[in-house]
Amino acid sequence: MAHFEIHVTNPARARAFYAGLFGWTFSPMPGAEAMDYNLIEGPEIGGTNGLTGGMMRRMGPEPDAGGPVRGGTMTFAVANCDERYAWALTHGGAAALPPADYPGVGRAAYVEDGEGNIVGMITPEGAN
Repeated sequence: MAHFEIHVTNPARARAFYAGLFGWTFSPMPGAEAMDYNLIEGPEIGGTNGLTGGMMRRMGPEPDAGGPVRGGTMTFAVANCDERYAWALTHGGAAALPPADYPGVGRAAYVEDGEGNIVGMITPEGAN
């Protein structure tokens, strides 16, 4: 994967959520102001990294909260899955799948981001 995009209804709220959850920063992309497109920078995203990301205003209605998965999900490595899951739930996220251990993989969880998307986090096995 070379690039991913997150579509949101409320870009300011979503930027705050993902900045807190993963430590990401955002910068407006010149020429894409009409769709409120922001480039994502993070420990392994943006700049000279092999993965780039963007966040943009959703072009249609927001999916219903608690509904089935609405598209692809992205799962990002974190130092402590349980701590990041708890942070998400107290900062506008909702439970999608609580933290669980997956032998040979690690400890993973999924949350709704308050924008109709589901995002995952994983602490790879042996990382702690």
